[in-house]
Amino acid sequence: MINLLPPELKQNYRYARKNRHLLHWSAAFFVAIIGVAIISGFGILLMNKSIYNYKHSISDAKNTLLSENSNGIDNQVSGISDNLKLMVQVLSKEILFSNLLTRLGNITPSNVILTNLSITQNESAIDITAQTSNYNAATQLQVNLEDPSNQIFSKADIVSISCATGTEIVNPDYPCTASIRALFVNNNPFLFINSSNSKVNS
Repeated sequence: MINLLPPELKQNYRYARKNRHLLHWSAAFFVAIIGVAIISGFGILLMNKSIYNYKHSISDAKNTLLSENSNGIDNQVSGISDNLKLMVQVLSKEILFSNLLTRLGNITPSNVILTNLSITQNESAIDITAQTSNYNAATQLQVNLEDPSNQIFSKADIVSISCATGTEIVNPDYPCTASIRALFVNNNPFLFINSSNSKVNS
């Protein structure tokens, strides 16, 4: 087929076809840009949501760890405190018998022999058993124990005094047996903890 159109008109047709192709490519490019923008925006939203979730999870995990660690430390501190209290209770009742016997020996009358010492249940007093030459020696021991100047006992009570006669006498020089319960003075130096404090203070 022979194209008899003028050259100028044919050139205009060529340009029109090229412009139509360019419009198609421009529209496709524009649609592609919009699609990329939508996809990018959706991706950013998902990423922000994930970041927020991760931050929230990390915060919860930190709080949980801090809470668990705090409970563990509290339990350890409580255990140490209980152990210290128990140690203080034990030491506060631990009597230094070596020092106590020395002091008792100094205040015991010459006609009295100490035969037994035992701590009472509450451990603030002591039961003393002694053999004496007579009844008066037993009462003299009680008076010496209760003497405030000795600074050992705040009170001493005679529990019993018995004197053997005749064939019941085992030791003729000390026929009587006395039992005395003596209450320690407050802050007496014969308790381990008081003794330790006095050494530190000195």
